[in-house]
Amino acid sequence: MLETLRKTVCDLHAELPRNGLVTWTSGNISGRDPATGHVVIKPSGIRFGDLRPENMVVVDLDANVLEGEHRPSSDTATHCYIYREMPEIGGIVHTHSPYATAWAALGRDIPCVLTAMADEFGGPIPCGGFAFIGGEEIGHEVVRTLRQGANPRSPAVIMQNHGVFAVAATPLAAVTAAVMCEDVARVAAIAHLLGTPLPISKEDVARLYERYTCAYGQAPTTT
Repeated sequence: MLETLRKTVCDLHAELPRNGLVTWTSGNISGRDPATGHVVIKPSGIRFGDLRPENMVVVDLDANVLEGEHRPSSDTATHCYIYREMPEIGGIVHTHSPYATAWAALGRDIPCVLTAMADEFGGPIPCGGFAFIGGEEIGHEVVRTLRQGANPRSPAVIMQNHGVFAVAATPLAAVTAAVMCEDVARVAAIAHLLGTPLPISKEDVARLYERYTCAYGQAPTTT
């Protein structure tokens, strides 16, 4: 089932250790097929170097396994809850990347002190509350934080005492958000060690975000 999505999700997992976002078997990526609503997700406890498209697990939106020889990620219920509540989402990434997770250990939003952060996240990266692993509890808090937290525009949240969840329309875009989340978390942490970072006004953050989302990159080509 879903051979193309299986390959996409499998290949993207290589970006997590490549960008220093995970250790050993921690972290996972999922993607939702827009036609069927089915979800492809990493199997639990498999090392990243051993991942293959054929050992990805396919589940329905209630986290029931439809196809796969392995148990799905322990975060599957969380992913599925987010997909059910946010139908616009097509990809989710979960990591324990060190700098972003350090902010999560403090229970603090990552403050928007960089133009790159204003561009990508449209403000601070919000921190959700503590929730238990294994069921839908984390999913509830991720959705609540994305909708009601310090910055509803953010494609990423950090969860208190836990780690990062990044969401987007595609798995690739969600991986991009996870990579950028760790990058700005690292710079913000170093800046706080050096002194007091200079704030960016809400007005300037809004201008930067609008410019980036509307004008950055290549215009779509027409045929």
